[in-house]
Amino acid sequence: MEKCSLVVPCYNEEEALPLFYEETEKVIQTMPYLEFEYVFVNDGSSDKTAQVMKDLAEKDEKVHYVLFSRNFGKEAAMYAGMKEATGDYVVIMDADLQDPPELLPDMYKAVTEEGFDCAATRRVDRKGEPVIRSFFARMFYRIMNKMAKIDMVDGARDYRFMKRVMVDAILSMEEYNRFSKGIFGWVGFDTKWIPFENRQRVAGKTKWNFFSLFKYSLEGMVAFSTAPLVWASIIGLLFCFIAFVAVCVLVVRAVVFGDPVAGWPSLACMITFFAGLQLFCSGIIGMYMAKSYLELKGRPIYIVKEKK
Repeated sequence: MEKCSLVVPCYNEEEALPLFYEETEKVIQTMPYLEFEYVFVNDGSSDKTAQVMKDLAEKDEKVHYVLFSRNFGKEAAMYAGMKEATGDYVVIMDADLQDPPELLPDMYKAVTEEGFDCAATRRVDRKGEPVIRSFFARMFYRIMNKMAKIDMVDGARDYRFMKRVMVDAILSMEEYNRFSKGIFGWVGFDTKWIPFENRQRVAGKTKWNFFSLFKYSLEGMVAFSTAPLVWASIIGLLFCFIAFVAVCVLVVRAVVFGDPVAGWPSLACMITFFAGLQLFCSGIIGMYMAKSYLELKGRPIYIVKEKK
C-alpha cells in the first residue's frame, strides 16, 4: 500500500491543532487505499503547540513531530516537514483548516488517475480579507509573473499533493533564503489547480500582517528575479540623461539670454530627490548582497530540538 505524508507547519496553533486532526481523520478514514502519516513541525511556538503534538503522538502512531529550537519561519518548517516525510506522496497543509481536508480525495485522484505530478489549490475569492491587503496580493502575483520566469497563480496556497519525485526536486534546492511559492513553480512538473472558496481560520489568530506579507513579497522578488537590479540601472541612466539635458538648458539660458540660475529651494528639492533615488537603488543592490551573504555563510535552514 502506498503511503501519504501530511506535512503541517505550526506556529502557535494550540487551539487549532486538535480541530485540524479531528477533521482530517474524518477524511482519511474514507481513503483506505492509502496509508497516512502526520508530520507536525513546531516552528518555535510560544504556546502549548508542542505539547499538543506530543499528546497526539502518544495516542496515534501515525503522528510524528519535529520541534525547532526557535522560530525559523514557515518556509523552514515546510522544508523540514518534507525532509522528514517518508511517504510516496507528500501533502503540505496549514493547521488552521483554511486548507480543506475534504479536497484530499480529489487531489489524490488528480495525481494517480489524471497523470499530474502535483495537485495544488487556489482561492477563487478573498472573502474576509481587508480590501487593501487583497489588492496588493493580486498586484504581487501580476508583478512576479512578469518579473520572474516561473508560474505563480493568483490565490495559490501552499496546500499541495505532490509525488515523491517533485518533493525530492524541491529538497535538492537547499538554499537558505527560501520562497516556496516560487520554488514550486521553478521545479516545474505537471500541476492541476483545484479552486475553492476562501475559508476563515477555525481558531487562533493569523500570524501574517501587512508588513510581514510585504516583506515576504520582497524576498520572493529578490529570490527569483534580477529585474529590480535592471530597473535600478535603467532609472540611473534615465536620470543621468535628464540631468545632462537640464545642464545644457541652464547653460544656454545663461549664455544666450543672460538669465541667471536662481532659486535655491528648487535646487534643494532636486538634491533631496536624487539622493533619495540613489539610496533606493543602493537598497535594491543591498538586498541582493544581503541574500548572497546569508547563502555564503552556509548556516542550517533550521535546528531540531526534538523529534519523533
